Amino acid sequence: MAYLNQQEREKLLQDLVKLNNVPRARGKLRRMDPKVRLAYMRNMQASGVYETRFDLFGLGTVVRLIERQDEHEVATDKPGAAPVRLKPEFTLSEVIVEPMPENKT
Repeated sequence: MAYLNQQEREKLLQDLVKLNNVPRARGKLRRMDPKVRLAYMRNMQASGVYETRFDLFGLGTVVRLIERQDEHEVATDKPGAAPVRLKPEFTLSEVIVEPMPENKT
C-alpha cells in the first residue's frame, strides 16, 4: 500500500472534519488501513481535552482526534434521585493528520 501524500492527507482531514462525529471518524480510519493501530484512546494528561491517536502504518500517517467535553442537564424520573443530573457530551473539536517519520511524501 502506498503512503499518503500531502494532498491526500488534506483530503482525509477534510473528510474527518465533515463527519463531525467521533465514532464515525474512528470507523472510517479502521476501514481505511488493515494495519491500523490504536495508539491511545481519550488520553487527557494535563491537557483538558480528550485525544485519541490512530497510527495508520500502511498509509504512513498518524491521525489524532481531539474531543472536548461539555455537560448538559438531564431530568431524571427515579424516585429519591436528584431531579436533574449532569450528562457529559463529547464533541469532535479538532483533527490532526500528520505523516509518520518514514513517510517522505
